[in-house]
Amino acid sequence: MARHNRLGQGVDQYGFKYRISYPPDWLDRVRVTRRLVSGRQSTRTLFRNPARRPRGEVSGLVRTTITSEEQDLEVAVSFGAGSGRVKEVEVHWQSQAGPADEMDRVAFRLTGFPGV
Repeated sequence: MARHNRLGQGVDQYGFKYRISYPPDWLDRVRVTRRLVSGRQSTRTLFRNPARRPRGEVSGLVRTTITSEEQDLEVAVSFGAGSGRVKEVEVHWQSQAGPADEMDRVAFRLTGFPGV
């Protein structure tokens, strides 16, 4: 059973580096959405689970952590649900470093494996 979290990494639209601690039997991918300098919104796949399919059935508590030291960002998500109940989780983060700016907002979409 693959219950111990694995570590992954990714880079967003601005070149910020992220570390992802993820449950290998639930998380398929993480997408990041940010505002660009031009004002347009950009979504990018930050991380994709290299296993490409779960090795076990999801049970108990599912925990995922996303960190970026460069941005002083740490987001932790946890939930408990029966297998196949939670397909996607979206989390929004806002920097507190300066005045509120749309470019300091980051949205993460955590997507579970299909059919799990």
